[in-house]
This record gives sequence, structure tokens and C-alpha cells, in this order.
Amino acid sequence: MAATASSCIFCQRASNSTANNLLHFDERVVAFEDVNPSAVRHYLVIPKDHIPTVRNLQRRAEDYSLVSHMLEVGQTLLSQDSPQLKHRFGFHQPPMNSVNHLHLHCFALPYTPRWKFAKYISLGSIGFIEAEKLLEKIKP
Repeated sequence: MAATASSCIFCQRASNSTANNLLHFDERVVAFEDVNPSAVRHYLVIPKDHIPTVRNLQRRAEDYSLVSHMLEVGQTLLSQDSPQLKHRFGFHQPPMNSVNHLHLHCFALPYTPRWKFAKYISLGSIGFIEAEKLLEKIKP
């Protein structure tokens, strides 16, 4: 069963901007640490609006602007927290996504443990898509 905005765990998280564990919040997105981190630093940036997956994004200015903003927030957080490490940003594509709410993975590498990199392999139209690649796909 697909999550709806009222039952979505990320929607609940996004609507509680007073939570003390948020790394960032603004009118469009919130950011927080992944509960099951796969890297030295592993943050998630999610839109406040319920957007199920990358497949719901289209070639339009609104979607491009949102994903660009998500990426900027992630880049800012990691450049503050771990500027010396390599960073990686991207999204899981269905059916590989674990939560049906758009979320940007922001990594300061290396992966910990090393085998977790396997969850973030690009497999074409499924698997993981780099944020910059997604932006190319949805550029109006």
C-alpha cells in the first residue's frame, strides 16, 4: 500500500519543524541525520510537500527549483560538517526506495561499513540516481 501524506513518516517529520534534531528547516524542506547511516555523515533532505518518488518529478521549473534547493541545502550542511571528505548526493529510484517520500541522500564518504556502497549503485532507470543527473533529466 502506498503511503499517503497523512500516514507518511517523512511528512510527519517535515511538519514538526520544532523538533530539536533537525539540521535545517525552511519553508520548502527539512534536513536531518539518517537513522541508519551508511557513511561517516549521512543526512536526508526532504520536501515538506508529499512527493512520493523521483518518478513524480517532471520537466518543470517548480520541480527543478525544488531539487536544486534540496541539493544546495545538503551541500551546505556537508561543507560545514565535513569539508575535508568527499561528498555524494542522490536519490533512490523505485522500486529501490525504502520510503515513499522524495528524499535526497547526502553522504560524506567513506561508506561505513564499506559494503553499504552497494545500496547506492546506479542501475540505469532503477537504483540510485545522482542529484546532478536528476537535475539534467528534469531541467525545463
